Amino acid sequence: MFGLDTWYTILLLLCILCACAFEFINGFHDTANAVATVIYTNSLRPSVAVVLSATMNSIGVFLGGITVAMVIVNLLPIEALIDQNTWHSISMVLALLITAIGWNLGTWYFGIPCSSSHTLIGSILGVGLSFSYISGNFGSGVNWGKAQEIGLSLLISPAIGFFLSAMLVLILRSLVKNPKLYKEPEPGKKPPAWIRGLLILTCSGVSFSHGSNDGQKGVGLIMLILIGIAPAYFAIDNSFKPEKLLPPIAKVEQTLGKLQSQNLGDENNKKIEKATLKLAELKDLVISNGAAIPKDKAFSVRTDILLVCSNIEKVLKTGVAKLDSKEKAELKLAIDGKEGSIFILNDQVIGLKSATSYSPIWVIVIISLSLGLGTMVGWKRIVITIGEKIGKSHLTYAQGASAELVAATTIQMASSLGLPVSTTQVLTGGIAGTMTASGGMKNLQGSTLRNIGIAWLLTLPVTVVVSGLLFLLLRAFGG
Repeated sequence: MFGLDTWYTILLLLCILCACAFEFINGFHDTANAVATVIYTNSLRPSVAVVLSATMNSIGVFLGGITVAMVIVNLLPIEALIDQNTWHSISMVLALLITAIGWNLGTWYFGIPCSSSHTLIGSILGVGLSFSYISGNFGSGVNWGKAQEIGLSLLISPAIGFFLSAMLVLILRSLVKNPKLYKEPEPGKKPPAWIRGLLILTCSGVSFSHGSNDGQKGVGLIMLILIGIAPAYFAIDNSFKPEKLLPPIAKVEQTLGKLQSQNLGDENNKKIEKATLKLAELKDLVISNGAAIPKDKAFSVRTDILLVCSNIEKVLKTGVAKLDSKEKAELKLAIDGKEGSIFILNDQVIGLKSATSYSPIWVIVIISLSLGLGTMVGWKRIVITIGEKIGKSHLTYAQGASAELVAATTIQMASSLGLPVSTTQVLTGGIAGTMTASGGMKNLQGSTLRNIGIAWLLTLPVTVVVSGLLFLLLRAFGG
């Protein structure tokens, strides 16, 4: 299978199964936040709520695109993932999967809302650092630019959830005077129909947004596995016609020629020179294999594309390149591609990354099913924490709807920008904000928030260390 012998084929299938298990756990770990309000407020029976949430999660995975998935793939430079020894790649994948699954299960068992995004990213950083340590250049095995972007989004998103949810509750109090909206749910009694409708709508929104963001992380995880273990088949999109890359190659070539004539400094000049050489290699490969890239050349095409794009992006970030806004926009199109504009081929703008930014439909299907099925189990522990243990008072209808509306909007915006965020962090931050708006900081339960905060602080360092050490052990075990 995929050119691998029986033993490595079994390990590949095991890694994919573990990735599905991670997404399954993500379903009942993170999505419990989405169903917490409708279940706690008696708006829907648990069985109905989890089926609704599972369905919306699955739809979110299908409609969410793969922007966030590619961020996950590119967090670990692909050169670090690929090794001449297949066992080394498998060790890397198993280390991050075992660490992520173990930490998620542990925090779920204790009913602590913890970020699956944090867990996965920490695990990827750990194996990347260990790989760079082995190669003698510690720290080079991580795409630090991407790591900083993700870290910033994970840091800011809970604060956005807190403040916007608090503001929304205050606005509701001033505009909507119906006292039923601000009461705690009565055991066994359904809220008025309009409140039920609002809460069901916000639950659906959070579930859809969770699928479009967290589901993409699962897609990215499986793509890491496939590219790392079977690069000949998955390094580039095999359905992509290489000849379509010639227009964007010409545009990038033209821009590199202009940059070479500028004095950008020694370091930047070296990056432009390297990008030019790699672009020439890529052009030769495309011209000589226009109909289809041979499998033994697939990884070369991928690395050439990524190195060209990476070096150009690094130079542009310094701000020394003399390109006007139009030239920058056209260069971005030539690199990333876009629907409809210049380079129109089959109604799509083809960029250099079009050959590498993809996912087979079967990957999206199995992640969608894993996330949806996971949503249907294990929700109770997190629901009780969300409903009763964040604030000293129990969750009201207005608080639940406000927090979920803000969470759904925030996560969807992050997905459109290609930023992985944590559904758990955004929603728990939102619940805390609504509790503060309703009774001040004294209305928060310090013990619960302390546990959430400790988990938030420990997740990255623990997963980085555990996954890194586990990778070294597995790699040594395989020889």
